[in-house]
Amino acid sequence: MLLSAGEAKNLGPSSGPNRLRDLCTFCTISLDQEEVYRTKVYEKSVSPFYSEDFYFEIPRPFQCLSFYVYAKSMFQIRDLPVGKVAIRKEDLYKYCGKENWFQLQPVDPHSEVQGKVHLEMKLNELITENGSICQQLVVQIIACQGLPLISGQNCDPYATVTLVGSDQKKTKVKKKTSDPQFEETFHFELWNNGNLAQDVFLGETRISVKILRNDHIHRAWYLLQPKGNGTKSKPDDMGSLRLKVTYTEDNVLSSACYTALRNLMLKSPDVKPISASAAHVLGDICRESVGYEALLPVVRLLLHHNRLLPFLTSVAALELENTQEANTIFRGNSLATRCIDDMMKIVGRSYLTVTLKPVLNEIFESNKTCEIDPVKLKEGDNVEVNKENLQGYVQKVFTFITQSSSSCPPLMCDVFRSLRQLASKHFPADPHVQYSAVSSFVFLRFFAVAVLSPHTFQLRSHHPDPEISRTLTLISKTIQSLGSWGSLSKNKLSSFKETYMYDFFKLFQEDECIEKVKMFLDEISSNVSKESSGVEDSFVLKEGEVHKRAQGRKRIGKKNFKKRWLRVTNQELSYHKQKGKEALCVIPVKNILSVEKLEESAFNRKNMFQVIQSEKPLYVQAGNCVETNSWIEVLSQVSRCNPGRLSTFHPSAYVGGSWLCCKEPNESTPGCKPCTATVLANIQLDIDCDRETERIFSFFSSNRSRLQKMEDACAGMSVYLGQQEECSAFTIQDPKETFRTIKELGEVLDDLQAHHDSKGALTDEPGTM
Repeated sequence: MLLSAGEAKNLGPSSGPNRLRDLCTFCTISLDQEEVYRTKVYEKSVSPFYSEDFYFEIPRPFQCLSFYVYAKSMFQIRDLPVGKVAIRKEDLYKYCGKENWFQLQPVDPHSEVQGKVHLEMKLNELITENGSICQQLVVQIIACQGLPLISGQNCDPYATVTLVGSDQKKTKVKKKTSDPQFEETFHFELWNNGNLAQDVFLGETRISVKILRNDHIHRAWYLLQPKGNGTKSKPDDMGSLRLKVTYTEDNVLSSACYTALRNLMLKSPDVKPISASAAHVLGDICRESVGYEALLPVVRLLLHHNRLLPFLTSVAALELENTQEANTIFRGNSLATRCIDDMMKIVGRSYLTVTLKPVLNEIFESNKTCEIDPVKLKEGDNVEVNKENLQGYVQKVFTFITQSSSSCPPLMCDVFRSLRQLASKHFPADPHVQYSAVSSFVFLRFFAVAVLSPHTFQLRSHHPDPEISRTLTLISKTIQSLGSWGSLSKNKLSSFKETYMYDFFKLFQEDECIEKVKMFLDEISSNVSKESSGVEDSFVLKEGEVHKRAQGRKRIGKKNFKKRWLRVTNQELSYHKQKGKEALCVIPVKNILSVEKLEESAFNRKNMFQVIQSEKPLYVQAGNCVETNSWIEVLSQVSRCNPGRLSTFHPSAYVGGSWLCCKEPNESTPGCKPCTATVLANIQLDIDCDRETERIFSFFSSNRSRLQKMEDACAGMSVYLGQQEECSAFTIQDPKETFRTIKELGEVLDDLQAHHDSKGALTDEPGTM
């Protein structure tokens, strides 16, 4: 899911003492009632400009996506809710991919619901003692699932059943669980048909009794609904919120269903010409509708099967065939450049973290003024001081980059080496093109973009404020120029349009920079193995507040869990009483054997994970489901190459003399479940191929008309032996080979659609699910 919280307008009541002009506001994002993200706090304004993007995988089922606006005030202990926007899951498609203004609604505790209830209802006929016949409604409350946490903890839930005109009946209370099993049955006598026309209320779920027939059992799961749903009064004007939501849901079938399409895509690197391959055809037909977005699942699938390098080499060679001038090499947005961009983002994430995160943290925390544009200088600014600040930042970023070759992932080096060879072959008279082919990606499309928008690469948690954003823009522009390699014979200073950037760039010794860039590009695109020089500095990968379970405690108890500040660097995991305090415990990264989720039943707590080491496991509860996944990912990545990593683990805890998961009494018994995190030791394996193939199928399906047009174009070229006007929208080098691929694709797609149709026909009788 990709979310963009843009801006708010006219927050709070339009007049009166509650006007929010003097309050600072922020926005939170919640799945049901679980907050997963929040923006920064923005200064006093009734129309704050948030401009923050959030991209995340949703790790659990949900009913509602909500955005809450809160106000902070020095006179209030708790944040003041201003209003909310709630979008039900089934309505997300209406707003997908488009910016919309939403009216804020009041925050009402009775409307904040989540979860579902499983129930069974039956209508029986009874003969009473006086011989009359009445009907009996039998309601069994079986279970609930996904009930909300209260203050981050499981509550003690119970359920009530009310028939209109009858007394309320109540189940027993279940302790500390969000998935209670009730299995309780209640009987109601119905003396006339009048109340059959009414609704039966089950907690916060409304069910019509008219769906029942005598001796017919109705069993279903129902989503819990807000109290008094459908009787909302018109709220006061609380303002509005501009949002952009992109939500994708994959309906993944069994792996065998995808074999034919997967094999066809994996064959793509071997197809000659490459433009006739299934992967290239997909990029061609989707270019007008979604750009090259459809290529991401292709890149991930080929990466998993170690087929990406030959594909990237072939599409890069195809692009070079149409490149006339060396100084424009790989500068456009094409199928080749998009695939290489996606590859770098997937395999280069840790590389960016190691290289840029330390200096970016310094820039954000020191927050020195770096504006050098005379037009944008504020009163009291000293341009010489600002220029010195900016020069120091640029020099650090440049040095970090040019000394990072030992951290560059092997696949990126292989691709850069291939690009370098292709460019030299295509432009043999230009000695510099071998460098510009590589620098156009690693500097312009990788490092410069990450410096400009660190939050999109998970290098920072929030979008930078305007002043820091301006600093990052100036650094990024300078790094692009320092790393660009259009031609060494030209004066780079002439490429600057702004006079102030021209003057600033003269501060750098250009010849020295050229040599450093040249050496760096040689190192990341050659066959020579690179070794790190010196001891690696420690830097923070992730930190935040969690609840940690104390070692050696009883199974249940509030005192067993305490708030701690968890901190992960590239060298160690530590927890502290508070941020900035001394570490209470330090675990070297090299000692981590596995990082896995922990079953809720272990301690009756959600969002828990365990860090397994030679000593007792460290049990941690994160703030929400998205944070849990984030902690696991960071810890797994940083420890992925550790020797002695486990292949199995226990998904629950050792309590009361046995493992709760497998009941084994010996605490040293090997795990009963295969580890999932060990796949992260190889980036190629951390990919769900069935899901990626389903996404490829989805893109093909939504562009079948374009696929048909391409097939027709191939047929026309074969008949008329030449390029026709309708063919200009596609890349068709060999019409016969391309036609053969499209026909094969059509058969595979029809077969896969039949599998989807048969699955849809087998769905169970629904409740409100």
